[in-house]
Amino acid sequence: MSGPRHLRLLLVAGARPNFMKVAPVMAAVEAWNAAAAGSIRFAQTLVHTGQHYDARMSDVFFRDLRLPEPGHRLETGSGSHAEQTAAVLERIEPVLLAERPDLVVVVGDVNSTLAAALCAAKLGIPIAHVEAGLRSGDRGMPEELNRLLTDHLSELLFTTESAAAVNLRREGVAAGKIHFVGNTMIDSLERVRSDGQAPAALAAAGVEPRRYGLVTLHRPSNVDDPARLGALVATLTEVAGRLPLVWPVHVRTRERLREQGGPHPMGDRRGLICCEALAYPEFVALMGEARLVLTDSGGIQEETTVLGVPCLTIRTTTERPVTVSQGTNRLVDPGDAAAIARAVDDVLAAPMPAAGRRPELWDGHAAERIVAAIADWAEGRLPTAGRPV
Repeated sequence: MSGPRHLRLLLVAGARPNFMKVAPVMAAVEAWNAAAAGSIRFAQTLVHTGQHYDARMSDVFFRDLRLPEPGHRLETGSGSHAEQTAAVLERIEPVLLAERPDLVVVVGDVNSTLAAALCAAKLGIPIAHVEAGLRSGDRGMPEELNRLLTDHLSELLFTTESAAAVNLRREGVAAGKIHFVGNTMIDSLERVRSDGQAPAALAAAGVEPRRYGLVTLHRPSNVDDPARLGALVATLTEVAGRLPLVWPVHVRTRERLREQGGPHPMGDRRGLICCEALAYPEFVALMGEARLVLTDSGGIQEETTVLGVPCLTIRTTTERPVTVSQGTNRLVDPGDAAAIARAVDDVLAAPMPAAGRRPELWDGHAAERIVAAIADWAEGRLPTAGRPV
């Protein structure tokens, strides 16, 4: 009688949001193996590309999300989009040749995502894309190009919301490749939100529940232009005169402020409470108790929807429309300071939402569905006799 068939997975992550998306998948793989479900067993290896090189932006996530030590660290570091993409391409190719995975799993939309998918495709290795099909309609966003190209290289496309499948079908992707599984970002949120971090996190920031806002800014369109960044800092400072704002400053934004010779916003500047990037559980704790969030992040639009916290996204487009139609998210033009101030006033004048709203399948079990779908896909591809792991 033949034994179980083994599937080698190579999972790639390199930036802070990637770790939140890949951690539940790796945990679900271990749970699948422990349960001896079906005839497929998995071996998995994590590749850390090093796209985020700040320890608080990457390494600390291994502890907070209980991720295993990476099998490979590429240490690509910072650089232009071309430099990062090229570095990952060059450094991941020998890893793929040595590991011989049956499937490469990429997540999100960063440069590491596209580079790993492109290298795998050129080597004839199938690709699974977690968080496929999201579209902002703005090809001026580097992430939009990464999403488009990665999806069209992938064999398995795991979507977080129903609009994603519509996007993919419109682009000619075969329906059989598309799997609506839910959102692994919410899987991670559920794992850490009950850790009891809120009292300590609020005390460290010097704020009280529902009496502060939380800020994140890192998009190149918002922070790379000196005039835009300067105007946003001025707007935030004005808003902070009415509601204290806690701003964990992203490493990219911090560097841009230094390059531009402007004030380095660390410390408390008239209610604008700036600090270094926070560990994920601390950040979730602050987000969950905030009166509002101002951000340009994609993932935070999703998390605030589930947490029931009003979110003002400082962008004119979003690739996550479900957070606007079903959630607490509202888009605000980053170039319109008056519009930002009015949006803040609108939020403060309204009561807090009674509870978070969950789009379909945002239930904390997306990763389990991903692993089951991969196993189904593998059934028809692997030899019957099992392969040593």
